[in-house]
Order: sequence, then C-alpha cells, then structure tokens
Amino acid sequence: MEQDQPGRIGRRLVAIVAADVAGYSRLMGLDEVGTARILREHRKVTDALVVKHGGRLVKTTGDGVLLEFPSVVDAVECAIAVQAVMAERNQGVPEGRRMMFRIGVNLGDILIEGEDILGDGVNVAARLEGIAEPGGICISSSAYEQVRDKVPVEFTDLGEQTLKNIARPIRTYAVGLIVNANQIAALPSSAPRLSIVVLPFANIGGDPEQEYFVDGVTESLTTDLSRISGAFVIARNTAFTFKGKAVDVKKLGRALNVRYVLEGSVQRGGNRLRVNVQLIDAETGSHLWAERFEKAAAELFDMQDEIVSRLANTLNAQLIAVEARRAERSAHPDTTDLCFQGAALFNKGRSPDHLGQGRRFFERALALEPGNIEALVGTALVDIGVATTFYPDDRIERFTAAEASVTRALSLAPHHPVAHFALGMVQIFTDRVAQGIAECERALVLDRNLARAHANIGVAKLLIGRGVETEAHIQEALRLSPRDTDLYIWTMYGGLAAFLLGADAEAIDWLRRSLEANRNYPIAHFFLAAALAQVGELGAARASVQGGLALNPSFSIRRFRNNSPSKHPAYLALRERLYEGLHIAGVPDG
Repeated sequence: MEQDQPGRIGRRLVAIVAADVAGYSRLMGLDEVGTARILREHRKVTDALVVKHGGRLVKTTGDGVLLEFPSVVDAVECAIAVQAVMAERNQGVPEGRRMMFRIGVNLGDILIEGEDILGDGVNVAARLEGIAEPGGICISSSAYEQVRDKVPVEFTDLGEQTLKNIARPIRTYAVGLIVNANQIAALPSSAPRLSIVVLPFANIGGDPEQEYFVDGVTESLTTDLSRISGAFVIARNTAFTFKGKAVDVKKLGRALNVRYVLEGSVQRGGNRLRVNVQLIDAETGSHLWAERFEKAAAELFDMQDEIVSRLANTLNAQLIAVEARRAERSAHPDTTDLCFQGAALFNKGRSPDHLGQGRRFFERALALEPGNIEALVGTALVDIGVATTFYPDDRIERFTAAEASVTRALSLAPHHPVAHFALGMVQIFTDRVAQGIAECERALVLDRNLARAHANIGVAKLLIGRGVETEAHIQEALRLSPRDTDLYIWTMYGGLAAFLLGADAEAIDWLRRSLEANRNYPIAHFFLAAALAQVGELGAARASVQGGLALNPSFSIRRFRNNSPSKHPAYLALRERLYEGLHIAGVPDG
C-alpha cells in the first residue's frame, strides 16, 4: 500500500460505505426545519457508532455520508448496528415520517486526495446504496467474500447488477435477518401503506389546447386521492418536476418513499378523448391495474371531474385489495394490516362468510387498538350489512351496535367521511331518514367522490315515498363509480324505486342487473322473485326464490314484514306489493 503524502494522490484498498436517507426530498417537503433537526439528532447516534467501529467520515452529501473503514467486517457490522438503532428510533413514528437509511458497502481500491477518496471503488458503494431497500444494506461481491461466515447474518444473492456509470456488472448481496438456511426475511420497507405519487399525465399528440386539461386531471386526482382514508399522496409540486421525463418507477418509488405510482396519458382522436391509466407497484415495477376511459371531447373540462371521480373510486378499492394481499403475507399483522383485510372482504360482497370473516379482522384490530377508527367504522359497516341483507332476529341490536361504533369513531375523527356515511345508513334504516340524508350530505362535503353517499340518499328518498327521485341519485353514484363494489346494492334499490312507481318491467331489468353484478346477494333474488310474480312469470319467480333461499335459508315473509325501516304510507304500499309477490312466488311465510 502506498503511503499518503501531502499534495500527492495515493492509493489504498479500503472498505467504503455510502449511506443516505430514503425519501429525503419528500420529508423535507413536509417539514424542512423539522427534518433537518431530526437528521442531526440521528447523526449524533450513528456517528458515534462509526467511531466505535473504527470508521472515518470522509464527507457529507446533504442527506448522505461517505465513510471508510479499515476492514469490511468493521464496515458491515457498523452498517447493521446503524440499521438496528434506526429501527428502534423509528418505533412509534408514523410511517410517512420515519427516517430510513439505505446503505451500500464495497471493498475497493481507491484514490486518496487529501482528506477525500475517489475512484470506482467509491462509485460502486454509492450505486449499491442507491439500490438498497430503505432500512436495508446492499454489499458487493468483493465485500461479501470478506465477511461471509464472519458476521452473524445471512445474505441474499441479488445476482449481477448493472450500475449506472460502472463499466461492468457487479454481483451484489442484500444483508438479511437470520431465519433459516433457506429463507431470508425481507428487509422492511419504510414506504407508508397507501402511499402513491400521481405522475403528470402525458399529452399524446401535444395538442396545446389539451395541456391544461391534462394537467388539471393530474392535479385533481392528486387532491382527490388524498381524501382516501390513510392515503399518503405526494404533493403536486413534487410530482410535476417529473413532467415530460422518462422515469424508472422502482427508483422513483425509493426516492419518494412510496409504494405505488399512477401514470396515464390523454389522447384526442377526432371528437373523442381517450384517457389511459395504470397503477404500478413501485417496489417491483409490476402493473397492478389498468383502465381506459373514452368520451366525447366536446365538454372537455366538464368531463374532467367525472374522470377524476371514477379513478379515485376505483383506485380506492384496488389499493385496499392490493394492501390486503400484502397483509396476508405478514407473519405479525398490525392493526392497519387487519383493517385492510377486513375492508377487502367487505368489498367482495355481502355473503355470510365475507361479512363474518371481515368482522373478525376488524375485531382483532380493535383488540390491539381499541380506538382504531377504521376498525370501528368497519365493524359498523359489517353490522349494517348484516342487518340490511339478511333480516336477522337481532336486526335492531345490529343497528344499535353499529351506531355506537360509528359514534365513537366520529368522536375521535369528526371529519371522517365514511363514518358520517355509516351513521347516515343507520339513521336511514331506523326511521330517521331526514337525519340520515343530512349525514350522507355531510359525507359528500368531506369527500365529493363518495358515491355510496349519493346512492343512499336515493335509498332514503325511496323510504319516504319519493321514489321518483331515487333513480337520479343512483345514476349519479353509477356515474362516479360505474364499477363500484356496491353496484349490486344500488341497482337493487333502483329496481325497488321502479317497482314503487309501477314500472314493473323496468324494475325487473334493474334487479337482474343487480344479480349480474353479484349473484350472492340474497335479498335481490327475493325482490326479483316478487317483481316477476307480479307480472305473471311464476316459473322464473320460483327459481329466483330458490336462489335466494340457498343463500339465506332463514328468510321468510314474517321476517321481512317485521323489519320495515319506514312507516311512510308510500313505502308501506311498496312493501305490500312485495309481500304479495313473495307469497305468490313461494317464499315461506315463516
């Protein structure tokens, strides 16, 4: 090894460590002063670990540091100690505020110029840091050969990686947790659940008149997605710095510390406008969902709200489903994992199994955290679903329990739109319709895309004999969320409104549409049977009764009669027509 001399560039073989903070720009955007202060506090601890392991701080690079160590064993042991202490320091910190380091370690020949170190050995360490997971450590094969069997951890072979500005591929390894010889526990990701960046949509064709519309879709969608409970959405100012640029979504995800990237394009063809959108998993780069919208371009900006609302509603359900699948793989699910799994089951449809399993997930979440708002709202929605679908003997008790849960949730989170919607549901179905409508309207003030609130205002109008107004509310819900997980419920009530007005053929069309959307919704089978019986289609009516009884064997005319949610004369007249139809179709009297 050549000796360092003043004014002379020397060489030596050393272990180089590069580290930075994942998502630092995002954290600075949230709180510049606070983030800088917290990083200084963390550095006091981590700098002491560097000294303890014989390392030297070469230089700082804003949110990053470059270190050298006398041996690779010292370097890797220090890196492990840093990540361990950072994991402890991040406990209790909200996911979106955690400061997570990425660390790269390399053994290489370096150039020494004064106090600085240069060369490919340094560059490789920096590139390894760039591909490390937040909270993780990535090392080169040269470093791995020095530490294997000397450091009490296991390593995952990541294969050869092509690193930017490095001439040859580098074989790399991720430092893992000890589990067994055949399986390495994944290093934790710091990206918050439901974290997403909406990239500026591409204006295909470059029509300048279309540019404002394209940017408006991006901005509105960013705003509306932020209304999803628990969502963390990167601000539009940051997202728009990527406008017109080709991006690597995996690198972008690490840089912004998000799990999902939404990208899209807008293209005009004649008098038609086509919008393509895709949701991408930022950790793997895989496509999770795609959608295409095509509309007449005449009312360009009027169409913007509809596109944004449809996307926001669809993405809400899609993201919950994806997060639930992630949670299924967790050995120790937390309350958020459990709530995602409960919500995903609730969204699958109102079958006894789905509702029962969903409620158990929400109950497990409440056992861990009694004041968890999403679990409180989730249990309320399940109880409402059981009470309105299966007409159980404890129907009133279900509504009472739901109201207690949602009232508690609102005491903790007064501006939770779904909680207001759930309270409105309870009130609507316990003969407090005016109050229920007011709660649904309050929910829409808080979240204009809450299509369920529109639909249930329509249900409420039906219960007070204003069924002529119901279809408009149902159609608005369908416009905002045409593939909603509750579509089968809304179309069923559209059928009941038509039945109230004596439009029996139209009612049958609506009810068949409900069953096409979800054949496991028993009450729709019974209502279709009643409508078919009233128009004389007795064979089809009896077949529909059998379909309903297969799903809900305890259903009877008595149960239905004893559970009327409204005493309004017009609604009671509708119920009488349903009773007659159910009797003709062969539903048991009970």
